[in-house]
Amino acid sequence: MLNVDLIEKIGKIVGKDNLSAATCELYCYSSDASQIRGMPELVIKPLTTVQVSDIVRIAYEHGIPVTTRGAGTGLSGGCVPLEGGIVLDMSGMNRIVEMDFDNLQVVVEPGIVQEKLNKALEPYGFFFPPDPGSSAMCTLGGLIANNGSGMRSVKYGTTRSYVLGLEVVMADGKIIRTGSKTMKTVVGYSLTDLMVGSEGTLGIITQAIIKVRAIPKESSVLFASFDSPEIAGKAVVRVLSSGIIPSACEILDANIIRAINTYDPKLGLPLAGAILLFEVDGTEAEVKEGIGLIVKTCEGLSSDIRTASDKKERDEIWAARRLVGAAISRLDPMRTRVYVGEDVGVPIKEIPRMLRKVDEISREFKLPIMTYGHIGDGNLHTGMCIDMLSDEAWKKLNAAADKIHRTAIEIGGTVTAEHGVGSARSEYMRLELGNALDVMITIKKALDPKGILNPGKMGV
Repeated sequence: MLNVDLIEKIGKIVGKDNLSAATCELYCYSSDASQIRGMPELVIKPLTTVQVSDIVRIAYEHGIPVTTRGAGTGLSGGCVPLEGGIVLDMSGMNRIVEMDFDNLQVVVEPGIVQEKLNKALEPYGFFFPPDPGSSAMCTLGGLIANNGSGMRSVKYGTTRSYVLGLEVVMADGKIIRTGSKTMKTVVGYSLTDLMVGSEGTLGIITQAIIKVRAIPKESSVLFASFDSPEIAGKAVVRVLSSGIIPSACEILDANIIRAINTYDPKLGLPLAGAILLFEVDGTEAEVKEGIGLIVKTCEGLSSDIRTASDKKERDEIWAARRLVGAAISRLDPMRTRVYVGEDVGVPIKEIPRMLRKVDEISREFKLPIMTYGHIGDGNLHTGMCIDMLSDEAWKKLNAAADKIHRTAIEIGGTVTAEHGVGSARSEYMRLELGNALDVMITIKKALDPKGILNPGKMGV
């Protein structure tokens, strides 16, 4: 679909150094961190909104698929060009356009990496709370497109809670602006909310107005050990229902604990059936009270409770937690981590039940499943490693993942709480959403009648 004349025309928009049709470079854009693959015909690195608009206008005119990409750290195939066409690499649009701390907000381009944004905010005493494990790599555009969250969403919420407005290039190349710099507005439909989590299927985000918060004065981390993940899940329900809101609440099962200790023996996490990591932040008094209440609430369920000794230990624990995905593979060098069925979410009271079901699925398929994740908001990550040369192992893996997804839906949960649908979970959209999927399809057709924006994703 992309002939020499069109490529030359696009080259005049972005400059020849900012596009490539070389096979070696196209291959680098043919996947994300999932197992899904799709080869683009052209990679373009725009630097301005006008450039994106001009490129999309050409693509719309000629019916060329356009897939937007940030850092490529996604786990659902969301940035994989399933139908070829153009990949827009947005990583070059990475500026902080404005810092407006009087209004508790910043304006950013989509290519800025989450950790770099927070490092820029820190000297001013502010931070952007959503905190995914990939914060050192993932971009704000990707976080917004997937409504990402991470470890501190139990208290601070998901990315959606922080997006006040967006600049978006629509499927026909038109530029629109949604929302405003005010903290709330009820003028018209909430197009900002529509775009957040739409995974590049409705428009291309080129700028965002983001709320920021003051960095808490104090924080503390508490470890609580349990005989099993299910008992740990009961403790979480008890803590949250008592009114305590930790800034983070993470679960690590026995296999994950061993993986982290193997990765960094200096940490010496206590060996147990499961560990809960609670973080409490706020004023000194709030932190002291919160930790005390969690200790009291976990009594009778936890076999051992202790707090991190100092900031250095806290930082080491969170650094290790961010690397759990990679550390898992350390347990068996003959097996490789495969990201499928890894992001279910369930209602808080169903956490113990889901943990029990995961254990049953593990035993049913004779497949080790290592559980960790943001248990404080019901988001569980189930890590599975297999011998990738074994066809039988792949069959077991996919069957177990399917059962994990269907079990989550059966108990009122979701197949993805933060990693996105992409193409990895498209088949479950009808099962989870029912007739609401038809409304999504109607919206997609209205905003992208030629279906050029990230085709083949989200079941639309």
